[in-house]
Amino acid sequence: MLASIRQWARELGFAHVGVAGVDLASAEAGLMQWLAAGFHGSMDYMAAHGLKRARPAELVPGTVSVITARMDYLPRSEAPDWPQRERERLARPAEGVVSLYARGRDYHKVVRARLQKLQDRIAAQLGPFGHRVFSDSAPVLEGELAARSGLGWRGKHTLVLTREAGSMFFLGELFVDLALPPTPAVEPHCGSCTACIDACPTGAIVAPGRVDARRCISYLTIEHDGAIDEALRPLMGNHVYGCDDCQTVCPWNKYAQRSELPDFDARDGLGGAALVELLAWTEEEFLRRTEGGPIRRIGHERWLRNVATAMGNAIAALPADDPRVSALRAVLQARAGHPSAMVREHVRWALQR
Repeated sequence: MLASIRQWARELGFAHVGVAGVDLASAEAGLMQWLAAGFHGSMDYMAAHGLKRARPAELVPGTVSVITARMDYLPRSEAPDWPQRERERLARPAEGVVSLYARGRDYHKVVRARLQKLQDRIAAQLGPFGHRVFSDSAPVLEGELAARSGLGWRGKHTLVLTREAGSMFFLGELFVDLALPPTPAVEPHCGSCTACIDACPTGAIVAPGRVDARRCISYLTIEHDGAIDEALRPLMGNHVYGCDDCQTVCPWNKYAQRSELPDFDARDGLGGAALVELLAWTEEEFLRRTEGGPIRRIGHERWLRNVATAMGNAIAALPADDPRVSALRAVLQARAGHPSAMVREHVRWALQR
């Protein structure tokens, strides 16, 4: 049956499929320690769900197995030297950097819709069965399930890695009440490498396999809904949504696979746009440009907060007589009277850099 499921999954755009059991008891202690340390920051939902994350059968009663799936997301046109090209963006302070995965369509929608189609194909073969589809959309230990089912191993940055495709992929799960044989886990292959830990601009990877989300740029620019800690702002560089730094330095990502789906092609304005252009977006333009994409979820206010922070860092990084500095200051001044106190505060900070 698994061979058929894998074939159907490939036809739907998934690169690999595995099966995990529902006993994740050995992961519970680590989860509770992470929460107790406060590493989840303001993501209160992480603590609210507690151990339910490690208990699939409690989340979806009747679940016996979890079908895990990997979907590669590098844009179809991405060149082989993409890691170097992405790192070079960090050296162009006046350019806003959006995480690669967020430049196209919202992956939540793509992965869930295709997992539902996979379920339909399985049901057509076996008859109706209990199920529920997830992709970063519920209290699910996705990385743990993916690792246990052989999709890869947990890297020191906590992301799932595979020798065949690095870490540039999305994960999805299909909770089912079918008793399917689990697929074997794979051995980790990070060895003594600490490239991801060394590359993290804010020191968020506090130990191998342990991330303090409160310092993570992805968390700060996406999940965090308040003012960004002033001590961390200068470390964020020109990141305006998400961060790929720990992935672009990972040796395994030279094997990252391009997606066959047009959904993940980069949209205009999200790959290489100037910060002055991004801060000038009105709310209407922000909503139009991010429609159907993951960036829209943070809203216009947080978007301006992120871009203003990056602009402050650009002002500090560029020579004082660089004409781009005056352009950055002019656009920031235009936002100085924004209705949001949070935006005004970040604009003031940026102008003082």
